[in-house]
Amino acid sequence: MPYVEIPGVRLWFTDTGGAGTPVVFLHAASGATDSWLYQEPAFLQAGFRCVAYDRRNWGRSEITDPGGPPGSASDDLEAFADHLGLDRFHLVATAAGGIVGLDYALEFPERVISLVVSSSFTGVQDQSYLDVQNRLRPAEISNLPIVLREVGPSYRAINPEGTARWLQIEESSRHQIRPEEAQSPRSPMTYARLATMKTPVLMLAGEADLLSPPAMMRLVADHIPGCRFGTIPEAGHAAFWEQPDIWNGLVLEFIGVHGK
Repeated sequence: MPYVEIPGVRLWFTDTGGAGTPVVFLHAASGATDSWLYQEPAFLQAGFRCVAYDRRNWGRSEITDPGGPPGSASDDLEAFADHLGLDRFHLVATAAGGIVGLDYALEFPERVISLVVSSSFTGVQDQSYLDVQNRLRPAEISNLPIVLREVGPSYRAINPEGTARWLQIEESSRHQIRPEEAQSPRSPMTYARLATMKTPVLMLAGEADLLSPPAMMRLVADHIPGCRFGTIPEAGHAAFWEQPDIWNGLVLEFIGVHGK
């Protein structure tokens, strides 16, 4: 089985190999490596090397030091990149993976050629942002079944097979962990910290996203120097899955500008 062993965990991963510039994919809290089903063929065809892994506490990754500190997902990614010899790479992240992507790009800017953040809460801790997030996520929304919260209504209406496959991946992805086993960013995410971003960033929002709608993601994008912003029509929180052709096209155009 393809595993990379780093401190405290064995990370399950996929790697298409080849001479193309690497693209590292970071999955959502509702997913795992299998979530990138519709991205790998398109990115391979465009000439990129595709790398994805199940983050600590997700999917097929295995904790090797149950009593040890969970550390940060950014440190895991840095150790993972070192192990695979990934000098510089594009980072493509969705939802909770976007929190990791922003933290990592700010901590290790020399590694990241470009960063794509799709449909993400972003982890910003400024009170003005948290107030918006709290208004968007009352109990009525938080208590909905996850497939209703995260998969847009248009997709659920016309693609029951795809919806069932998304839910199957979600149900098998997340481990049961105690609160003390959860990872945190290396540093708190704030608007002031985002203003120091040196990496080119594209932010994408699904126009039907209940959790991270365009207006909320623009609040963050406006604090990132030179950030590009786009939306995916009719898509919910799982925009990369619901509208892969549109999503892939926007991401490939952006990262292509910054180097293959």
